[in-house]
Amino acid sequence: MRKVIGIGETVLDIIFKKEQPIGAYPGGSAFNAIISLARAGVSTAFIGEAGHDRVGQNIIKFLKDNGVDASNVTAFPGSKSPVSLAFLDDNNDAEYIFYKDHPHDQLDFIYPDIHPDDIVLFGSFFAVNPVVRPQIVGLLDYARAHGAIIYYDVNYRMSHKDDVMKITPNYLENLEYADIVRGSREDFDVLYKLDNPDKVYQAEISFYSKKFIYTAGANPVRLYADNGLRKSYDVAPMQTVSTVGAGDNFNAGFIYGLLKNNITRADIEKGLTEQQWDDCVTSGQRFSAEACKTIFNYIPTDSSLCK
Repeated sequence: MRKVIGIGETVLDIIFKKEQPIGAYPGGSAFNAIISLARAGVSTAFIGEAGHDRVGQNIIKFLKDNGVDASNVTAFPGSKSPVSLAFLDDNNDAEYIFYKDHPHDQLDFIYPDIHPDDIVLFGSFFAVNPVVRPQIVGLLDYARAHGAIIYYDVNYRMSHKDDVMKITPNYLENLEYADIVRGSREDFDVLYKLDNPDKVYQAEISFYSKKFIYTAGANPVRLYADNGLRKSYDVAPMQTVSTVGAGDNFNAGFIYGLLKNNITRADIEKGLTEQQWDDCVTSGQRFSAEACKTIFNYIPTDSSLCK
């Protein structure tokens, strides 16, 4: 069975509405996607660090309870769990404040068993953090050598706007490693001060990656593929409860679409058909919509998407 390996940060997401906390849930960009994929019946593993505290213990337990292989999640003595505060506005869109001591990040893991056409998911500041860069590159090289598909979610937030110049070489290298790249309007506003997807792709992405997905909340998803395909996908109107895991679950759904349609790395290199792109993007939108209907960061366990 093909599997999905996520690597990234773990955090405790505390959700606020009208300045009052309404919930606290294990989170992290790749983490949220891996939980949803596991709930959908996909074989999953997660690589990362958890705090050496009560919150970290709960996060590791949460992974295991959802059927995720957490053997490469390390809790280093003296480390504290990062916290993310998500403030929901009247439209239930989130504004974030992060509390994390990135210079003290650590990463220590044994390379997982990766087979051809397994999928490695990585992204956010974790993917460009200079402190853990050697380990990230080591995993990407290992994954590529073993024939895995590499999916990169840019997920670069305003809280790191002052680090853009410092991390740019790592970011560009990630684009080159990736078989598929997804980014949001917020990411490229921070990185380039651009909010036009055509300009983002033509000026900043296409030289490094020819397979690019641009998401923009309730606005259409834009696809750019190396066979000249350019396409927009409308987002169905819906009543959201929280958008905290919207992008992460788009990633989960897209990856689920790759697996469901038995799309291999060779298929991606050759160039996917329009129908294959349609199926994967639609799957991404379904997972994202399911997560947005709840306060949680992942598809709920009673979702029709779960197995």
